[in-house]
Amino acid sequence: MTQVAGKTVLITGAGMGMGQRHAQVAAERGARRIILWDINQDAAEQTAEPLRRSGTRADTFRVDVSSVDQIDDAADRVQSEIGPVEILFNNAGIVTPGAFMNHSARDIDRTIQVNTLGIMHVARAFLPAMVRTPSAHLVNISSASALMPLPYGSVYAASKWAAYCWSESLRIELEDSHPHVKVTTVCPAFVATGMFEGASAPRSTRFLTTDEIVSAIWKGLEKNRPIVMAPAMTRIVLPLRAFLPLSIFDFLGRNIFKSYSAMKTLKGRGPAPSSPPHVPSPSRASESVHR
Repeated sequence: MTQVAGKTVLITGAGMGMGQRHAQVAAERGARRIILWDINQDAAEQTAEPLRRSGTRADTFRVDVSSVDQIDDAADRVQSEIGPVEILFNNAGIVTPGAFMNHSARDIDRTIQVNTLGIMHVARAFLPAMVRTPSAHLVNISSASALMPLPYGSVYAASKWAAYCWSESLRIELEDSHPHVKVTTVCPAFVATGMFEGASAPRSTRFLTTDEIVSAIWKGLEKNRPIVMAPAMTRIVLPLRAFLPLSIFDFLGRNIFKSYSAMKTLKGRGPAPSSPPHVPSPSRASESVHR
């Protein structure tokens, strides 16, 4: 079991949505200190203020996780001024809507930089100190799109597929070398944070609320589960792909579950839904959409 009480927690993409809720849950669980990274520091401050009023120490940093220099500089500051991070949420993410052939080079590069390289570099910056702590936990947010094709979200799916395979590989490496450091990879379907504004949920599933997915993640973290998939329907994707002929799997995705057209109407960058009354809703970052 991973215990949160008395530990230092760092959350990327902490200004809204899942990141904001993770910060609140960390405070409820008795975290000693909560470090909030976001490209929009004003949003991170709005997450931090109610935590501080409740007596939790919360620090905010403006960090664009697509920048290795910003990651390294902020990580150095955190570790020299605050100390080692014991629980790390690699939560920041972006999505670029539309068909692949309409993407610019910057769309492609930035999606990979934030969703894939960003989480690797954040982990790289903190793991050497994390392995020297008595116990630590790394939570990496991938996506259900890592498990199957996602037309009209191909670069996002590729970035999350890479994140999934890297996170699982890292978990096994750490089990061999530093078994006290746990890794949980999270593969949610669509979450109603505003990031997937305009998308349509595939048949037999629905948009998850922020509270639902964050609750599932924390349950997985505290029980040291290596993978968290939600909703339950996502758990059958890999077995279906393994055993069904590709033509049948494509038929199901295109005509029965409608998952192949779910992203056709994605707008993205919509306003985040209203937060619960006890958490103020921060403004949206102008450039990136964070979970």
